[in-house]
Amino acid sequence: MARKKNPTLTEAELRLMKVVWEKDRATVSEVLASLPSSNELAYNTVLTTLRILEKKGYLRHEKDGRAHVFRPIVSRNQACQNAVRHMVKGFFNNSPEALMLSILEHEELDQPELDRLKQMIDNRE
Repeated sequence: MARKKNPTLTEAELRLMKVVWEKDRATVSEVLASLPSSNELAYNTVLTTLRILEKKGYLRHEKDGRAHVFRPIVSRNQACQNAVRHMVKGFFNNSPEALMLSILEHEELDQPELDRLKQMIDNRE
């Protein structure tokens, strides 16, 4: 049975997207050079992952001589919103409230963060 296509980013895809978002346009070689040396990915691995990102609709490429230049067509903010929607739907039964309660119950938020959340809630009412 074929795997269902996931519209959210994997960890490896996110690592490459961060480079492309930062540069706004990048070749495979530029992405590879921008990754920490601890990753040591092969050129073909980076190219394959960038092509997957293009199929998912996160990137577009254009030819510049022999090189492919990749540009983001989904902003970092849009990708973040997609990931949160996917998580709310999959893990929290489509309930943003359940996500927020989980964060409040399981994460340590300092007072300025709590104050900001309260302010945001007050502004929405």
